[in-house]
Amino acid sequence: MQNINTVKNAIPQVAVKGLKWEKVKKKILRSKFLYLMIFPSFLYLIIFHYVPIYGAQIAFRDFSPFVGVLKSSWVGFQYFSEFFSSVYFWRLIRNTLVLSCSSIIFEFPAPILLALMINEVRNNKFKKSIQTIVYLPHFISIVVISGLVISMLSPTTGIVNEVIKALGGNSIAFMSEPKWFPAIYVGSGIWQSTGWGSIIYLAAMTGIDPTMYESAVIDGASRYKQIIYITIPTILPTIVIMLIMRIGGVFNVGFEKVMLLYNPLTYETADVISTYVYRRGLQGMEYSFASAVGLFNSVLNLIMIVSFNGICRKVTETSLW
Repeated sequence: MQNINTVKNAIPQVAVKGLKWEKVKKKILRSKFLYLMIFPSFLYLIIFHYVPIYGAQIAFRDFSPFVGVLKSSWVGFQYFSEFFSSVYFWRLIRNTLVLSCSSIIFEFPAPILLALMINEVRNNKFKKSIQTIVYLPHFISIVVISGLVISMLSPTTGIVNEVIKALGGNSIAFMSEPKWFPAIYVGSGIWQSTGWGSIIYLAAMTGIDPTMYESAVIDGASRYKQIIYITIPTILPTIVIMLIMRIGGVFNVGFEKVMLLYNPLTYETADVISTYVYRRGLQGMEYSFASAVGLFNSVLNLIMIVSFNGICRKVTETSLW
């Protein structure tokens, strides 16, 4: 009797599961074209972001391309210890943090300020012209940007040094003196990314209810007070999300631009974790050591984004998850 009752009780559960599966299939079939559109992105994510995780074990092996990953001998945390005890460790951490934090302090607020200023322009033709002009640097190749920076700062023919000499000063070798590299890196980043970054904040501002501004005008609020008490609080969730994403990549300094702008004379302030990985891993063919350093860098970024996301969720009630 107990077995019969158990079977009777199981039949409705199986029926319910069958109904649920039928509903799922109907939803999939109803949205099949949407899923087909998503599929290439999903495939890209799997192939280029999840499959390579398998290769992370190279950091714990004495990897040789001739024997493969699994047949390479296991060495544990040997390469991590070697990196931590290296004379370059603290220099790389310091340079990475200095460039990243400088970019966040000076580069992150720039698109917000630009968006606030553009939003206040009432002449539509002038507004569109300004937007087009400030967006253009984003579409210039980083190679071209770096070439322009090097040419403009040349000690012999650069326009910056020409101005300095015209004012009675002496020519400065900007690209050969380590102390100038952070300013060059951050300054070129502000010029290239500010216009494009302002698009997100301008889009957020379009969602602000115009009646809020009308009420503020009736109450006698100036344009400045409208920005402080209406515009900024409204776009604050967007600012927080963008800041979380920026903090999450604090140890991922723009490799391409650093690689194009630095030289052995400026390693003291320009050499960062990503460029060090490139030199040791690809140029020096020390794949396991470079993988260990890269994995360490990724773990640091993960810790940063999880920690800052938690802080923002408690303080502002806005977070990525």
